[in-house]
Amino acid sequence: MPYGDSSSSIVCAQLDAYRKRGRKISEILRSLPDDTSRERISIGDLLVAMGDRAFGPLMLFFALPNILPMPPGASGILGLPLIILATQLMLGRKPWLPRIIARRSISRADLILMLDRAGNWLTTAEKLLKPRLTILVGPPAERVIGALCLILAIILALPIPFGNIPPAFAICLFCLGILERDGAWVIAGFLAFMASITVVAGVLFAILNGAILVINAVFN
Repeated sequence: MPYGDSSSSIVCAQLDAYRKRGRKISEILRSLPDDTSRERISIGDLLVAMGDRAFGPLMLFFALPNILPMPPGASGILGLPLIILATQLMLGRKPWLPRIIARRSISRADLILMLDRAGNWLTTAEKLLKPRLTILVGPPAERVIGALCLILAIILALPIPFGNIPPAFAICLFCLGILERDGAWVIAGFLAFMASITVVAGVLFAILNGAILVINAVFN
């Protein structure tokens, strides 16, 4: 499905209306499958409709599935857009994705399944969100958040066993903090960032030790 073609106007208009009314991100995401005239929804639809606010929703869209059970290799596919978006957030640029990514789409059935799995968690999280400590979500702080999310996205994209869940969770916390201007969740995201680095470092250390033991067993 071409990115930005006329067939995407219904979804874009629908999402834009939700955004202007100040709806929650969970409501915006749940509105995506409402257009029954279309079988697939593209990433470009969400990018166009959300405009300058697209960083939070898009990064959440790509990070959230990694918290759920995913087929092997999925984190690498989802990690690339996160790397691009996090880099742009770090540099203070407007959100943009290459056409090859923006044209990627998901079927309505798969999207509904994903939202059913993650929607309740997201709705519960939103009840705890409110504008506070806004200095932590201002433009200078967003660049720092972008740098931390970039590190997390790179880790997420690497083929590390069970290494995608901690960084994806941390990115989700940062994104929710940005979306609702809630600095408390940014702090929680930073704590999750530190925990992710520790967990992934531990996994890599265990893998390296295991490899050394195997090599010693083979050659000794």
